[in-house]
This record gives sequence, C-alpha cells and structure tokens, in this order.
Amino acid sequence: MTWANTLINDYYGWLKSKTVVIPDERTEWVAIQTPFIGLFNDTIEMYAQKVGQKILLSDNGDTFQNLELVGAAVNRVGERRNIAERILLNYGIQLHNDELTTETTEQNFAQKKHNFLSAIMELNDLYMLSKPNVTSIFKEDVRTFLDAQNIIYTPDFISKGSTGLEFMFDFQIAGRDNEIVIKSFNTINKQTLSSFLFSWDDIKPIREKVSKKNVTAIAVINDEEKLVRGEFLEALKSKNADVIVWSERLQPDNILKFVA
Repeated sequence: MTWANTLINDYYGWLKSKTVVIPDERTEWVAIQTPFIGLFNDTIEMYAQKVGQKILLSDNGDTFQNLELVGAAVNRVGERRNIAERILLNYGIQLHNDELTTETTEQNFAQKKHNFLSAIMELNDLYMLSKPNVTSIFKEDVRTFLDAQNIIYTPDFISKGSTGLEFMFDFQIAGRDNEIVIKSFNTINKQTLSSFLFSWDDIKPIREKVSKKNVTAIAVINDEEKLVRGEFLEALKSKNADVIVWSERLQPDNILKFVA
C-alpha cells in the first residue's frame, strides 16, 4: 500500500469521525455537521427529517443567505443565477424560497447526502463572482480553453464507483480506446485533494470494466494567484493522475494530455 492509499483511507476515517449528528426533539429534525469548511470558515451543516419511509434534507436556507452576505446573491437574473441553477439541476436539488431541499430513502441516503453536500460546496464557490474583476469561475475558464482547442467533451460527467457512490467530474473526453475525466481546481488543499483522489481511485476500475477503455484523469489547477504545493502534485502523480497547472496549459505536452 502506497502512502497515497493510506491518505485515502485516513480521509475516509476522518470524514466519519468529524461528522456529528445533533437531534432536535422539538422538531424531529436532526442537524448533520460535516467537517467541510463554509464561507465564513465554519463547518457546513445540513438538516434531515424522517417522514414515513422518506427522508428530507435541507440547508435551512443557509447557503443562499451566506452568499448574499458576502455580496454574491443568486436571487437575481444573471450569470451567477444561471450557474447556480445548473449546479442544482446536476445534483437533483430543489430550491424553495432560497432553501435547498431534496428527498431520499434510507437505501439512497448516502448518495443523496453526498450530492447535497457537493451542491452546497459548489454553490459556495460562487462567492468568487462577487469580485468586480472576475467574470467567470475557473471551471468556465477550463471550458473556454477546451473549446479553443476544438476538444469535444461531455460537461458535468457522473460516474459510479466501486463503493456504489456516484461522483461528478467537470468534463469527460471519450476516444475509441481511451477516456479522460477532468476536475478543475481554482484552489487545492488537503480536503479537495483527498476528495479527488478518493473519487478517482473509486471510479477507475469500474469505468475501465464498463467502457473497456483505458481511463485516465487530469487535475487542472489554477496557479495564477497561488503556487501549488509540490506535495499535492506528487500525491496526484502517485495515483497516476495527470496534472496541468494553468500557467502551463498551452505547452504542447499538456495539450496532448487532452487527446483521448
């Protein structure tokens, strides 16, 4: 077992140990505190209630309210609103009066909780659009780059892994004998790195069995405002994931990495 495998196992255990459930006997809702960091350097929290055979998940309106507090409100017509609606559609989340909700069962709870948390984290990234000099999020910059290179791709690609969970990648490029999944990182840290390594390690054997193709991954990392730590690059390479830092995207060798 490599140190990267140990890192993934530690990440899985860390997720479980840092997830706290707090019941509210008055309302029959329970608060689920996750270890992931929100907009105000606090932890992301969601709420669950069991009604018969169904389980309701809600963010209590916190996500949209927090975005409004940082100047990135999404309750008005515009590009930020369009991006938010695409995120909710991708993860199957409903919006009612600025409250995020979804419905699930005990059998599908793990996947729905994963999707709900993923949607909140992607919506939190919209705060970057509150800066006057920012016209698109990094994922859109990567999309524009792929278009400029005439690369045919599938956006928001979902794949099921060996654990039974589904994971979303920003783009997928399919060739006759090869397939590439791409994840873009405006910033990368231990949490996002471990999450990506876990999802990539989980889907790779399943995708290769189903598609009968060689499946590779590319992590595209924005290094324009912050240098990428060498240990992060080494961890990605140890799991056989290609890495492209944004400042070097036009190098011929890096462009070739997108050829399936």
